[in-house]
Amino acid sequence: MQNYDVALKLLLQGSASATMHALTGAAVVKWLDVELPKVQNLRLDLLGETAGGGLVHVELQSANDVAMPLRMAEYCLGIFRLLGRFPQQVVLYVGEPRPRMECKLHGPDLLFQYRLIDIRTLDGDHLLESEAVGDNIIAIRLRDHKEAVRRIVKRIAGLAATERETALEQLFIVAGLRRLGKMVEQEAGDMPIQTSILEHDVLGPLFMKGRQEGEVAILRRQLEKRFGALPGWASEKLVSLPSPELEDLSERVLDAATIEELLR
Repeated sequence: MQNYDVALKLLLQGSASATMHALTGAAVVKWLDVELPKVQNLRLDLLGETAGGGLVHVELQSANDVAMPLRMAEYCLGIFRLLGRFPQQVVLYVGEPRPRMECKLHGPDLLFQYRLIDIRTLDGDHLLESEAVGDNIIAIRLRDHKEAVRRIVKRIAGLAATERETALEQLFIVAGLRRLGKMVEQEAGDMPIQTSILEHDVLGPLFMKGRQEGEVAILRRQLEKRFGALPGWASEKLVSLPSPELEDLSERVLDAATIEELLR
């Protein structure tokens, strides 16, 4: 998830202008690299300045955190203390479980709130139609059909060499969360892109890791359907196995009488 957060931050800071507008209703013209002062020395995910001089603060969150309203309030006051302006604040939730966090603090004579947006509620079709490739890449988080992958890879193929490599890396990271790595590799192989994903220093290991994680997820579902909830040792064993052994287990799972027989 850390690789995804980094890739998403770079996309939002880069060409994903339609996504930022969907989140904040404004266009960021300058990003501010801000580390808030005082006790906790807080590091913001994204803080930008709009053409009208307003501030927009976006935090990426991959898990439900009951302390999120307090954190956002601390961020807000820290920004005001440092820059003398209150920001518009958005928490962009990118986790798999549905968000269950509060988005406000309230008490006697106090009301603080911000926007909490589940990334799955963004308009994937709109982002896919955007002229900015960053928006297109984020759209793959929302649209997992093959045609969407094909269109995005085609857009990336038309970029300059250095931009193309960066965009491919970002696409692969984002697609990996949807188990679409193999589809991305196949489509990239059919396009006039001179980068071999498997041979790439960054993309190759990412692809293999994504494929292994996908195989583990599929095999886990097979095992749970046959044997019920997996014990901790079985889960640990699965994630440690290479792809060839996972493929072998997927063939033997129907014949094994117990989980111990299969994995011991």
